[in-house]
Amino acid sequence: MSKQDDDRFRVRPSAPKNRQQKFVSQVLKEVSKAGGRSVRRSGARPGARLGRGHVAASFTGRSAQPGSRRVTIKTRLVNLKQSGVRSTTTHLRYIEREGVGRDGEPGQAYGSITDNADLVAFEERGREDRHQFRFFVSPEDAEQLDDLRRYSRTLMDRMEADLGTRLDWVAVDHWNTDNPHTHIVLRGKDDRGKDLIISRDYIAQGMRERASELATEWLGPRTKLEIQQSLRREVDQERWTSLDRTLQREAQGGLIHTNQPASDPSHRQQRVLLIGRLQRLQHMGLAHESSPGVWAVQADAEQVLRTMGERGDIVRTMQRAMSGMPRDLAVFDAGENARPVVGRVAAKGMADELYDRGYLVVDGTDGKAHYIALSANVELERYPVGSVVEARGSAEIRAADKIIAALAVDGLYRTDHHLTTATAQATPMRDPKEVVDAHVRRLEALRRAGIVKRVAEGIWQVPKDLPERGRQYDAQRLGGVSVELRSHLPIERQVRAIGATWLDQQLIGGASGIANNGFGGDVREALRQRSDFLVEQGLAERHGQHVILARNLLGTLRGREIDSAAQTISAETGLEHRPLIDGERATGIYRRNVQLASGRFAMLDDGKEFSLVPWKPVIEQRLGQMLAATPRGTGVAWEIGRQRGPSIA
Repeated sequence: MSKQDDDRFRVRPSAPKNRQQKFVSQVLKEVSKAGGRSVRRSGARPGARLGRGHVAASFTGRSAQPGSRRVTIKTRLVNLKQSGVRSTTTHLRYIEREGVGRDGEPGQAYGSITDNADLVAFEERGREDRHQFRFFVSPEDAEQLDDLRRYSRTLMDRMEADLGTRLDWVAVDHWNTDNPHTHIVLRGKDDRGKDLIISRDYIAQGMRERASELATEWLGPRTKLEIQQSLRREVDQERWTSLDRTLQREAQGGLIHTNQPASDPSHRQQRVLLIGRLQRLQHMGLAHESSPGVWAVQADAEQVLRTMGERGDIVRTMQRAMSGMPRDLAVFDAGENARPVVGRVAAKGMADELYDRGYLVVDGTDGKAHYIALSANVELERYPVGSVVEARGSAEIRAADKIIAALAVDGLYRTDHHLTTATAQATPMRDPKEVVDAHVRRLEALRRAGIVKRVAEGIWQVPKDLPERGRQYDAQRLGGVSVELRSHLPIERQVRAIGATWLDQQLIGGASGIANNGFGGDVREALRQRSDFLVEQGLAERHGQHVILARNLLGTLRGREIDSAAQTISAETGLEHRPLIDGERATGIYRRNVQLASGRFAMLDDGKEFSLVPWKPVIEQRLGQMLAATPRGTGVAWEIGRQRGPSIA
């Protein structure tokens, strides 16, 4: 990455959102009702000592000694009612995913007395819980611990003693990062079945001190040499370090005095390191020496250094993903003017394991590599490495919201009025009723978000700024970015695939926006090979340097692939294939989905015949149920049940 590009490279993390604050306040209110009293210390947060563990928190750390082993602990309090019924299952699946084991195997959940925890049973036990605790425990010297599993069990035993109750938990050890760590999921119930309330003091301090105490017992205190070597490495780091925290504590009136005498040799060594760090911050424009030995650090230094640390992590992630291939690096900005990114998934992983936020590194057709941060709970399994995806900002205003706002009279949208308008503008490709139904589904989603109000059947009250409020709703729900899978097949396998591939779509579209370098160059070569294949199949003609594609190329390729897949299914099931006819309704039980080069298809089985219908994510929860679908042009309208009802366009 050139210095010029490096200067343009910016990571702009959003401001932290304390969405749990309301929930925490509710918990504290319940404790108060039960007789708990708040004893507020000067400068302490309200309710810091309420709940179990506040007494233990005041005693932990008293036995701490110089050289204690450091342990990082991150905690997330999850309101299960708000997070959804699948929150626990999704998180457990994430932490037990492929590749996190010591030798690259999937993670294995364990508990207090079992090495093979039953996660289904754990999820069922906690299904009615109000809340749940999720911990990320990372000892600094975890690689020296022979048995993370035994370490975690001992830590949880000591927590039980501190909190005065048995704990119901499962954990998974991760060895796929530079520093091994453990994910612990703790139910929000004590051994009497009551809500488990842990004091903020214990979560913020007590648990970390217990973990540090245990690591020090097992490995012994860090030697002075180990501490000095660790601090020396921090002097030049472009991230927030323990030296920066020391400078922050020593600041008096915004000034740090380094000219004060220090008789203790260890203090003199630390002073040298702090001066070295200040000089490095000065070089970075984050500190200056106002007079000899008197320093001032910029007020926003911590934010800047944390951002730089995040930027450095992203750069290293992208460099590893590209395996030395020269690429300009960019972070996808999901702003209003963001250009869509199309490319190959080069790598994927978890950016924040505690909050289940993943990332993709996409080798774009524009010749650049893009880091794309996904919203929480987006399943990485959707995007195989090598597949082709398209990322765009979810902050775009929806066309449906514009239409609803335009049709509203005096703030009221009427479905009968919209149906009349849609009928007058009808095309053979789509039923007017389906058009209106699609807009009603959008209104229902906005109603649940409190943006619109249903006044009566078919009548909705909508605000004047509906398009903008709808855009804000989508941005919050989707995390600012939407990633669509364009092809699960790598372009190398698309070249000779019988089916309507992403490469075919690019040939029809003229391959616009594809660079001549990087992955763009690979795509152009694949397009040349695909053209040759289509000529071999009689689906294209070459005239000099130009290739003329056959009419209805995509439909022909899709039909050939569906016929081939149908023959295989018929041989397996004994059922007869019933091809789809435009405008003709297909009915049957949704048995499974079939992934083809042309896309994913749902198999509908009526007991004698089956049809393959273009699949949509919303029907997956209806597996094994009766569905109906009506194809219209390139789209399909799904219906739930045998009778005509709400459609899923």
